[in-house]
Amino acid sequence: MIYSMTGYAVAVRAVKGGSLQIELKSVNSRYLDYHFRVCDELRIAEPALRELIGARLVRGKLECRVSLVTTAGAAQHARLNTDLLESLGRFDTQIRAALPLAAPLAVSDVLCWPGIFGDDSLDSEVLLPACLALASEALDDFVASRAREGEKLAAVILEKVARMRTLLRDIEPRIPAALAAFNEKLRQRLLDACDAVSDDRLRQEVAVFAARIDVAEELARLATHLDEVERVLRTGGASGKRLDFLMQELTREANTFGSKSLVAELSQLAIEFKLLIEQMREQVQNLE
Repeated sequence: MIYSMTGYAVAVRAVKGGSLQIELKSVNSRYLDYHFRVCDELRIAEPALRELIGARLVRGKLECRVSLVTTAGAAQHARLNTDLLESLGRFDTQIRAALPLAAPLAVSDVLCWPGIFGDDSLDSEVLLPACLALASEALDDFVASRAREGEKLAAVILEKVARMRTLLRDIEPRIPAALAAFNEKLRQRLLDACDAVSDDRLRQEVAVFAARIDVAEELARLATHLDEVERVLRTGGASGKRLDFLMQELTREANTFGSKSLVAELSQLAIEFKLLIEQMREQVQNLE
């Protein structure tokens, strides 16, 4: 299976007094880069979440959001801590007696005071397993979304590979004739320019030049690299870096092929090769 570095998933689970939500999303990155946004109640879960995610992913810039939302029903059943409320009232009176210019406590300040609704702390021993179980569920959906995207990218790459193979099959039978025609034209020009040169010398110079512009080796290496691209895509897994290297090798051979192509037909083919390789590279940059 080929995986894209782009993915998204969200999972929600009901817990006592509210609901727990985990959101995962990622974009391209050279390495695996974590960004966590975890609510205060579950800060303790961040190392375990990092370990869980790292076991499933290899590359990508990942953002993980963990939030805990209190339900309306829980808020309706909340009761004020009257002892704490009385203590806050005494402290407010004492402080303003000592500091007359001090502002009195606002209702919003009191309602946000820790413990004003009694023991409103959440049991981390209960929340942590629920959080990790939900993260595993979200991660399954997240990996599945990356797999679907990766399958589409692999199909695009294979389409370009098939196009390059078609070009290779079409051009290979025509290369000897094109080179022979060019060599004959070169030989005639040399004869016209150098009447005193012997035929043996002319044949030798033409043969040396023909060896320099022979593109058979480049075409064979292009075909070999295309075989490897297909093999990597069939094998699956984290293959983005290997495919990126193969794109570099394909570009190198296409450039050499283009520099040796002194026939217009071959030069046009070299341009077509480089265009297809660049289109493949754009897709490879998205793969894990």
